[in-house]
Amino acid sequence: MSKLVTIYGGSGFVGRYIVRRMAKAGWRVRVAVRRPNEAIFVRPYGAVGQVEPVFCNIRDDASVRAAMQGADAVVNCVGILAETGKSTFEAIQSDGAERIARIAAAEGINRLVHVSAIGADTESASEYAQTKAMGEAAVLKHVPDAVILRPSIVFGPEDEFFNRFAGMTRLSPVVPVIGADTLFQPVYVDDVARAAEMGVLGDAPAGAYELGGPDVESFRALMKRMLDVVHRRRLVLAVPMFVAKIMAFAFDLLQSVTLGLVKNGVVTRDQVKNLGNDNVVAEGAKGFDTLCITPVSMSSVLPDYLWRFRPAGQYDDIMASAKDLRS
Repeated sequence: MSKLVTIYGGSGFVGRYIVRRMAKAGWRVRVAVRRPNEAIFVRPYGAVGQVEPVFCNIRDDASVRAAMQGADAVVNCVGILAETGKSTFEAIQSDGAERIARIAAAEGINRLVHVSAIGADTESASEYAQTKAMGEAAVLKHVPDAVILRPSIVFGPEDEFFNRFAGMTRLSPVVPVIGADTLFQPVYVDDVARAAEMGVLGDAPAGAYELGGPDVESFRALMKRMLDVVHRRRLVLAVPMFVAKIMAFAFDLLQSVTLGLVKNGVVTRDQVKNLGNDNVVAEGAKGFDTLCITPVSMSSVLPDYLWRFRPAGQYDDIMASAKDLRS
């Protein structure tokens, strides 16, 4: 009988790629999510019955344990970029990670892959970064041989980074950027999934891996790269940090006074703190080289999914060629 892996947050951006890879490798995959009905799109990633979404709330021991029953390996992809209601950084990224690792250890499961983030640091001013580090420490406390993945900003067809800003160019003549000079090392989502697959299969030695792509660029440069791909001319406007802090405070306050009815989907105070720090692989850190993975470049992937934001969509290149012929 084929082995079983439980992937917490398996319907998310990174999780779905791990699900696809594990199904292709012949594993049965249990996708543990809060809303299984909204995750049925993962079923076709494998044969009939091979991939199954199940309900799980990682804030509850019994729920996490039920989703893990009979599993040979566990992957935790659950994380949040902003707090809403009971889904706080501490509840999800610290307590949730600890709960999964503790129950995995109790169930005798020693194959655990935990997806964290570059910049995880208990001394950080950002609660996001603090709780990421706390989650890592909790995982290693219970499962010392766990594989921890720390990706930089992740890009791919379903990302909320390039897609978000490219969508903005349809209506706005300006692309506002907070932390314009902050450096990033964007990593392709399937490269992260490949590293996770190696962790599940036991092909990656235990430890933490910082995952970054081949390109290191500032936030401003990334936006200019995106504009080149979508064939639009827009002003990339650097938002001063003090202005960003005021904006974030106002949006956070609005969410608070409306009891979450109006969610801050623009920028939070914690995100502003993060945007002040470079997000690149640390010198000497284990990464793709250790795993013998050659990361995919942005230039080879971005045009494949950002074309829909061009003025004429998929016909933009054809129309440009036709103009050259008329001249």
